[in-house]
Amino acid sequence: MNFQTAVVLHLGDSYSGLDKEEDESLYERQGDFYEDMATLLKRVSPHFEKNVRKQYFVEQKPRKSIHVAHVDYEIEKAQPKTPEEREWEKVQQALYARKKREPCQRWRNLGVLSIFGSDEDLMMSAAEKKRLGSKTKVTMKVGLTAASSIGLTASQRRRSIVASLSEEHCSESSSESEEEEEQTERRPDTSTELQSEYWQVQKLVKYLKAADQTATVLVLCAMMDLDLMKEVIQLAILDLGGLELLLNLLDTTDIRSKIGSLKILAKISQNVIIRQTIVNMRGLQRMVNNLDLPVKELQALASETIAHVAKFRRARRTVRVHGGIRKLVKMLDCFHYSAKPGEDMEKNLEVARCGASALWSLSKSSKNKEAIRKAGGIPLLGLLLRSPYEKIAIPVVGTLQECASQKNYRVAIQNEGMVKDLVKNLSSDNEELQMLCASAIFKCAEDKLTRDLVRSHHGLQPLVSLLSKAENKQLLAAATGAIWKCSISMENVAIFQEYKALHMLIGLLTDQPEEVLVNVVGALGQFAQIQANKAAICNGGGIRALINLLNGTNQALLVNVAKAVGACATERDNVAIIDQLDGVRLVWSLLKNPNAEVQASAAWAICPCIENAKDAGEMVLFLIGGLKLIIQLLKSPSNEVLTSICAVIAKLAKDKEILGVLSDRGVVPLLAGLTNTTDDRLRCHLAEAIGHCCMWSSNRACFGDHGAVGLLVSYLESNDNLLLLNTTMALYQLSKDPNNIITMHEEGVVEPLVKLIASGTDEIQEFAAGCVRNIRLLVLANQRAIY
Repeated sequence: MNFQTAVVLHLGDSYSGLDKEEDESLYERQGDFYEDMATLLKRVSPHFEKNVRKQYFVEQKPRKSIHVAHVDYEIEKAQPKTPEEREWEKVQQALYARKKREPCQRWRNLGVLSIFGSDEDLMMSAAEKKRLGSKTKVTMKVGLTAASSIGLTASQRRRSIVASLSEEHCSESSSESEEEEEQTERRPDTSTELQSEYWQVQKLVKYLKAADQTATVLVLCAMMDLDLMKEVIQLAILDLGGLELLLNLLDTTDIRSKIGSLKILAKISQNVIIRQTIVNMRGLQRMVNNLDLPVKELQALASETIAHVAKFRRARRTVRVHGGIRKLVKMLDCFHYSAKPGEDMEKNLEVARCGASALWSLSKSSKNKEAIRKAGGIPLLGLLLRSPYEKIAIPVVGTLQECASQKNYRVAIQNEGMVKDLVKNLSSDNEELQMLCASAIFKCAEDKLTRDLVRSHHGLQPLVSLLSKAENKQLLAAATGAIWKCSISMENVAIFQEYKALHMLIGLLTDQPEEVLVNVVGALGQFAQIQANKAAICNGGGIRALINLLNGTNQALLVNVAKAVGACATERDNVAIIDQLDGVRLVWSLLKNPNAEVQASAAWAICPCIENAKDAGEMVLFLIGGLKLIIQLLKSPSNEVLTSICAVIAKLAKDKEILGVLSDRGVVPLLAGLTNTTDDRLRCHLAEAIGHCCMWSSNRACFGDHGAVGLLVSYLESNDNLLLLNTTMALYQLSKDPNNIITMHEEGVVEPLVKLIASGTDEIQEFAAGCVRNIRLLVLANQRAIY
């Protein structure tokens, strides 16, 4: 008889009346009941029980979550233990001491071990930890989360850090906005509070599982009386299965249960872990399905919960895929389809507000922006923006400023007349609304029409007045950004000067966040386009502050600082100050930056510094390795970098000593290799660089040998006067070499040059005539040689 047969026979002895024809409901248990196989074998076989105890057999129990296990441990530790239980605890401790558990590879890969540390680390003295802490670094995000977990239990701290790491791995592409916000700092809870609150939640979840329709509503009301914003309660609901029950209620037909469930979900969904769990449990699909029900409160709560959950990419995509955007846009039409006689307008406005809040969260995705536009959301957002209700205006403007990053939205905002309403709300008493309106103007003012509309609706003065609210950094960043973009139009700069904006901007160059500095420096770069403002920036200490910012690492800030320094350097007196403050060297060092935009802006800033310096040759040659950088950047894949470097070479080549160094380093073949470009802007500065490099006589023939002459002739087909001027200048210099004249003649250069002599500007006529003269002289010399 084998083991399985013996077990079956033993179980069979415990039952009587095993007639197959009888109904199973008549069976009656006569023997004992055993909850598992191990208990049965211990009862039947004393030898089995003896061997189990001898080998320290540990019974397997269902796995619990970290949070529940911690609470159970605290409860069990507080209860008195029997002698048998104390003996068994000693056995478990002996087992743990014999076989030390090693951390799994996944925790090693995530780098979490460096945060928790081993047992030996925990025994270190404070001085030793401080000494070793300087050598061990973790990522910024994990470090912040670990720092915010001080005072928590080990299980809570691990949950916090693992959640942070999970969000980091699930981050969205750079084209979209920020992902999950950082978890707020958690306050430690004492074990007594943890116990009582946990038992409250456990009791309510237990009742919720077995409750009927009426009892379910009562349990939900009791659950709402809890402090649902406390993390310990939120995680207790999650760990005890309450979240799944709340989501299941959304599939029922009882409206009261749905509303009660959504009221709780709207609060606890502000927790990062719960948001992700809701998405994993397909909770967003259920919320989207409830948007169709004609119950105002239900629609509002579902939209508000979606707004809280849709903070990361997968959640936003889920709402879009299941048709949630179309339903949310429909909810914005509260003044038409909802405003029937007898209905409460306040409820309709609340539905529209919650719908706009959900769209605000969803609009951080570029695909969702397009979906909102296709669903007809722009006119409805414009209608709500004109309403006198401020609580609706905030999510509406929030959605608009997110979507304004797209060209078609900016055009629609102009056409729908929303710029006037945005300017109007700049004077609101609500700083959040002011910030959102300024941010929307900041993005929309990329277009000249918007800049003109802001000026015509008297929006420039309110923007300047917002600069006085320096304590609100978000508002300050939005206001300075709007001023920066509006100042692209010189008409706006003149008005800004009337309200003393320049002086206020110079004062914001120090002790400000980088987000503010980027916009302030960008605005100063535009203000410096006016000659009088260059001296004002210098006298106000602006140049020194700008040069100090060149030591930073923020790419956008470096771009704007280089542009501002370059704009100030067009004034000869300012160049001396910039050079004295070591500004030229710092700008030149930006050419080493890996960012192409930084390289280009630095190169453009170098041009006026060279042109207006007292002794440009000495200044440049003093920069060790500076010319080598220029040559290396002629191999850049960026057309903007190539254009700016060609402009720098054109300035440098005016000094013969520098030109000799550039020629020795191989500047001619690199310039000749760029002549096949179709970019007219690059062609313009390239032709100028070639023309000035021809001042070194041996370079003329070298350009011809590398095939640059024939391609330069094709530049004469352009209608751009500056390109024609630089091209004719270059051809004139190249025509001093006989071989180059032959190439030009073969390419048909005479006809376009003759046309330019008849219709070009004075300088173009002069260079074109000089080139034709050199061609004619060579022909005459050949004729004389023949005869």
